[in-house]
Amino acid sequence: MEIKQLKELKLYGFNNLTKTLSFNMYDICYAKSSEHRQDYIQYIDEEYNSDRLARILTEVSNIIGAHILNIAKQDYDPQGASVTMLVSEEQEHIKEAISVDKNEPSSPSAVVAHLDKSHITVHTYPESHPNKGISTFRADIDVSTCGRISPLTALNYLLTSFSSDIAIIDYRIRGFTRDLDGRKFFIDHKINSIQNYIAKEQKELYQMIDVNVYQENIFHTKMILKDFNLDNYLFGTAKNELSPNEKKRIKQRLTKEMAEIFHGRNIPRL
Repeated sequence: MEIKQLKELKLYGFNNLTKTLSFNMYDICYAKSSEHRQDYIQYIDEEYNSDRLARILTEVSNIIGAHILNIAKQDYDPQGASVTMLVSEEQEHIKEAISVDKNEPSSPSAVVAHLDKSHITVHTYPESHPNKGISTFRADIDVSTCGRISPLTALNYLLTSFSSDIAIIDYRIRGFTRDLDGRKFFIDHKINSIQNYIAKEQKELYQMIDVNVYQENIFHTKMILKDFNLDNYLFGTAKNELSPNEKKRIKQRLTKEMAEIFHGRNIPRL
């Protein structure tokens, strides 16, 4: 997706704006028994293990036009996974960072010292409600770049990769860069909402709200699926195995869970 740059912005030196796109992705399901809940967590751990997450982040790096310097990944016991990827804007910067002092041998730490503002991370958190049958999978993703490249170009790929019931997205631009006359620029591209960069087919699936602080270049969008189909939320149990009362009760639990996550607060029982 094209990022519309500010016209005639000619910089003095390197563009050192830091642009960070952060996601909380949520998948919610109902697992009737403790065995089903364990099976769901095992399924999520296998579906989003560190190897697959590393492949997703590698594609993100390709989309935004970054170069991968290092990948660290870990699967956790009993559950969850993490991947951290160090990236740079241009290959030339890697060479410069490594050869700053020709009398010293190159090392990964030398690269980190120069380029640690550009990174991509993901952490997963599968968990379950202690007594209501609800299980939730959360993936926290951060794509942080320093320079001209913007993480917004990977926005739609990440949304489709996780197919979430709820996505909470933050985009923030920090620091400033200077033009040839020394004037500061605290942003180098046009944006009034994260929604500007979400594909039409994605927008049609979700209800969305914005909370933006324009003077601080902080943009916040929440997304929750419009349609609710109980079949899509049952794990280990078919809908035809449930009584009408059970279906109603499960739907109430699921929609309450989703509403609480979307609004960021507990909702009391009516």
